[in-house]
Amino acid sequence: MGKVFLLGAGLGTRDYLTVRGWEILKRAEVVIYDALGSQELLDILPQDCLRLFVGKRGGEKSTPQGDIDRLLVEYGQSGKRVVRLKGGDPYIFGRSHPEILALKEAACDFEVIPGISSALAAPLLAGIPLTHKDLSRGFFVGTAHSLGAFDWSALAQLETLVFLMGGRNLAEICDRLMAAGRSPQTPVAIIRAAGLSEQRAWTGTLQTITEQTATIQKLSPCVIIVGQVVSLREDYMYQAPLQGKTILITRAASQSSEFTALLAETGANILEMPALEIREPSTWEPLDQAIASLETFNWLILTSANGVEYFFQRLETLGKDARALGNLKIAVVGKKTEKFLRNHGLKADYIPPDFIADSLVENFPESLRHQKILFPRVETGGRDILVQELSQQGAEIVEVPAYESGCPFRIPPHVWQAIQAQKIDFITFASSKTVRNFWHLLQQQGGDFRVLEKAKIVSVGPQTSQVCLELLQRVDLEAKEYTLEGLRDVIINHQK
Repeated sequence: MGKVFLLGAGLGTRDYLTVRGWEILKRAEVVIYDALGSQELLDILPQDCLRLFVGKRGGEKSTPQGDIDRLLVEYGQSGKRVVRLKGGDPYIFGRSHPEILALKEAACDFEVIPGISSALAAPLLAGIPLTHKDLSRGFFVGTAHSLGAFDWSALAQLETLVFLMGGRNLAEICDRLMAAGRSPQTPVAIIRAAGLSEQRAWTGTLQTITEQTATIQKLSPCVIIVGQVVSLREDYMYQAPLQGKTILITRAASQSSEFTALLAETGANILEMPALEIREPSTWEPLDQAIASLETFNWLILTSANGVEYFFQRLETLGKDARALGNLKIAVVGKKTEKFLRNHGLKADYIPPDFIADSLVENFPESLRHQKILFPRVETGGRDILVQELSQQGAEIVEVPAYESGCPFRIPPHVWQAIQAQKIDFITFASSKTVRNFWHLLQQQGGDFRVLEKAKIVSVGPQTSQVCLELLQRVDLEAKEYTLEGLRDVIINHQK
């Protein structure tokens, strides 16, 4: 049986999407979406999901509501998992009523998933409380599409007013309120694109705000707040350390970015660009043979989170678990690698200082002579210096491919648009491979390095910096601690 989900997209980014909404999008087979969203949400969808745009914009050609209703019924009856993706909340100016009636009439199973409305979120993100014990004991929310339907003498008496979809009607809203007796000095705020990287806010009064925003080419989509609570903005507004900055993270396509979560806490707008595709090696035979003879090894060396995950996946596939490593000592490079090892219930016996492979041999806790070491690693493109140095110290190294990494086919369109428009403040690289693949993808787009002029190139450590200098001709910032936290901190310190 198929099912239709009327899903509130909130402000249109993953940050303000509900967990339930995320789960629904990940399993969608058809998505019918409007204009109040972002590419971020569409990126959550499975690659084979059918995407149908039915957005409505004031003054522009749009899909008739009847056609949308028919699409929902058609795909809902086809046995598919259908998502009707709406901006904000489905029941707040979301035109859900005709769609639900159509689904019920056609006996289609459906579910409504709430979303965060911009009527609530935009004031908060701009530092404006909608309620206050002295200034606002309640608030009105209305659409500016039908201003003539309101009793303006009654609205003028309310402490706080919120208007959605009112960018083109700002002057009329102000005029009607003043004509109804509201003081011309009443504070007004306009928040455009709330929760997005291009969010902007203007404050003024009923008398001044129209003139203040007269030169702004486009105010929509915006939320208009009228009331004394607007004057509290300076008290409530928190300026995060990277507020207003856009950071491009290059990462593996198959991994959710821990770095994104770290940077999101700083107030930065994050763009993720897959610069590595992690996949199975061309053959499992060498790793399988090594796992079959684990008792012959003294040490297991793991230098990446990918190495940890693919090694343990293969261990499980072969019917073994962590107990098979009982006689082995384990060395890991990097805090992230250690964290992934701990997820499997194991603790590293040795972690080199500086969190880099180059210091592993120099500080190894025991003589390497006659040690037999298993080294699951990337199949191609890895650095050989570690193997050479271990061998020179008398160790027997058994290298086995545990995974492969490759370059994606292209830069995502929304990321390339931001690069071309020079809207990116920092580009971060957490490995040499991400630098090489970014450079390769940039070459595919014409290789014009001028599009990077305004962006700071940020490297996780010396080896990555060396490749940045080689290919991108510069590196502006390098982490002092060669970790994701170190990358974050060097960016924040640069802004101080």
